[in-house]
Amino acid sequence: MTGRGEGAFALVLHTHMPYVEGYGTWPFGEEWLWEAIATCYLPLLEILDAGTPVTLSVTPVLLDQLEAPGLDARLTQFIDEIRAETHRRDRAGLLAAGEQGLADEIARSGDEYRQAREALARRGGLAGAFAPHAAWTSSATHAVLPLVACDVLSALQIEAGVAARRERSGAWRGGFWLPECAHAPWIEPLLAGAGVQATCVELTARFGLGAAEHLQPLRSVHGPLLVPIDRATVDLVWGAAGYPADGAYRDYHRLTTHHHRPWDNAGRAYDRDRAAERVAEHAADFVERVQQRISGGGLLVCALDTELLGHWWFEGPAWLAAVLAECERRGVPLTALDDALEGIDAPLTDTSGWAPSSWGAGGDLSTWSTGPASAMARAIRRAELDYLAAGSPRGAARRELLALQASDWCFVVARGTATPYGHERHDAHLAQLRRALAGEPVPGPRSLALRAG
Repeated sequence: MTGRGEGAFALVLHTHMPYVEGYGTWPFGEEWLWEAIATCYLPLLEILDAGTPVTLSVTPVLLDQLEAPGLDARLTQFIDEIRAETHRRDRAGLLAAGEQGLADEIARSGDEYRQAREALARRGGLAGAFAPHAAWTSSATHAVLPLVACDVLSALQIEAGVAARRERSGAWRGGFWLPECAHAPWIEPLLAGAGVQATCVELTARFGLGAAEHLQPLRSVHGPLLVPIDRATVDLVWGAAGYPADGAYRDYHRLTTHHHRPWDNAGRAYDRDRAAERVAEHAADFVERVQQRISGGGLLVCALDTELLGHWWFEGPAWLAAVLAECERRGVPLTALDDALEGIDAPLTDTSGWAPSSWGAGGDLSTWSTGPASAMARAIRRAELDYLAAGSPRGAARRELLALQASDWCFVVARGTATPYGHERHDAHLAQLRRALAGEPVPGPRSLALRAG
């Protein structure tokens, strides 16, 4: 299948943050972005800058925020004032309670934020640092494309995402991230029309977990390659019993008074040496399983949300670095996905009878369209039709439509993780869109370029 008589392994990291710049701080809002930068993006850039063949997908809406005026200054202020003080208070409270081990871990955690501040100052701009690594793009605001009311507006999301990628530095080879934004047969010609050459797809429900078909890219009759994600490998990390659940790792859910995490998953004070030992073991286990999976050939694609590494899973960046080193030691052919797909022999496949598929619960579209999110989904569809009836105006109306279509507002409501904030953002963008369609002035955020706007 690869044309070389051997298997290959591609590790894809999908990087996304909803547009939170200027829309709230604690507990929901721009603090999400600041935390992701400090705990995930800066450590990841250190790994990527070493020239590792990891495939990075970055949404246009995230890159817009990374180049927003004043971002570095606000993040620095957040670390210097908010994080420094909350660590100080938590450490004092734990010492007063006689919890020396937990207090020491809080102090070490505070040091890491200061190190992030220093790394940010050295880089002098995150958008420029990310741009050379951002090989793949996505829909402009991470919209769930098969739910959009019509092809014209699905195409707008796709074309805006592609245009944003083309206008930034570095050659684009046609990669477009789809799993959360969802695949459906009628999306394929829209991708082809925008110049997309390849996209990842979630096909576990079609072929079954661990099936050999997940190692075989397919050629859509409309042109783009459809590259299955290997859920069996992904679940080694993302599954309920995946590596991050190990007792030695930092507990993401148990919080101090000021939302810090000095415990491990077993309820003990976090022990960095013990966690480092597990990182090495889990990296070796992961690479061994990958090696076994591709021993008979094929292309294995393991895709993860970038924010898992460092933000949700504290040890994630160390695990990634260990996986890369282990691949080199064992001779596992880790490759950039664009390189693996170059000249690939993929069978022509008519997907016209396929059901929509996504990374959502159940592998379908229900996360964004049923249950708690159903009323929001209906309101978005009505707003899309109103936008079309008004002649698809540009400017503020288009910007607010794209922002309203973001998958994130329905997602956080459906999952119950930030329900009030999800409703607040949905309602605000819907109201702004209506004002813009009525010809009323609409103030914009500090930065939301969305190149098609």
